[in-house]
Amino acid sequence: MNLTTQIAKQFREVFLHGDWVASTNLKAELAGLTWVQATTNINSFNSIAALVFHLNYYIVGVLNVLEGGSLDIRDKYSFDLPPIKSKEDWESILKKMWDDVEKFALALEKMPDEKLEAIFVEEKYGHYHRNILAIIEHSYYHLGQIVLIKKMILQNDKH
Repeated sequence: MNLTTQIAKQFREVFLHGDWVASTNLKAELAGLTWVQATTNINSFNSIAALVFHLNYYIVGVLNVLEGGSLDIRDKYSFDLPPIKSKEDWESILKKMWDDVEKFALALEKMPDEKLEAIFVEEKYGHYHRNILAIIEHSYYHLGQIVLIKKMILQNDKH
């Protein structure tokens, strides 16, 4: 198995079906979460929905580069979540993320290992390898936040 295929596997694990590193994954944690729960703010934390949007924003931005496009994302827009006012709105955001996750993983699998050491857009961003690993690490970071926020929301729902 080449390195990009291994990285794609690790990428899928954090989102879709892994439990080796964090004992869970985003799909498992978000399953059954209502749109009201997903949009609930606890203290000054971002909502789960905002974190999901944020994660997918970067996935889509880096995917565009992997597919030969430009890097068009900007940090200041990464939490610009559109309003979620229904179950359908929430399910649409989740479906988009699952679809984008799979596109990203497929793009990784198609990438030759040598590309990992190529400059990612501009030298200041480092190499492809660094940016792809940053996406995975960033996702685990927010997965941890989502797990904790979900616990707080479910605890509050019991009262």
